[in-house]
Amino acid sequence: MRYSLSVAALGLALISGMAFAADPAKPAAAPAAPAVAATPAVPATPAAPAAEKTPQQNKMGACNKEAEGKKGDERKAFMKSCLSAKKPETQQSKMKTCNAEATGKKGDERKAFMSECLKK
Repeated sequence: MRYSLSVAALGLALISGMAFAADPAKPAAAPAAPAVAATPAVPATPAAPAAEKTPQQNKMGACNKEAEGKKGDERKAFMKSCLSAKKPETQQSKMKTCNAEATGKKGDERKAFMSECLKK
């Protein structure tokens, strides 16, 4: 069961015989008999599922693993270069780029250009 901090602190204060004074200048009267605080039944709530990591968080984790053993300026420089490294271009984006560059070419010339462009 989960209890809020204030409920737990109040229960502890009541059990230990401490009392909260309304006026800090006046000491509070001690309770006649220590009271046991009744704790309300709090329904158990399932833990929230862990949110999926963002691509940047995944990249940070991968770079962090690669940086093990590096310290100081060496680590800082490595992390900077690792995190700013570009992802390899996907086949779909290569196709789009090469297709745009192949505008005006036809037949075997276009075929040869596309083949060479997609190999890069």
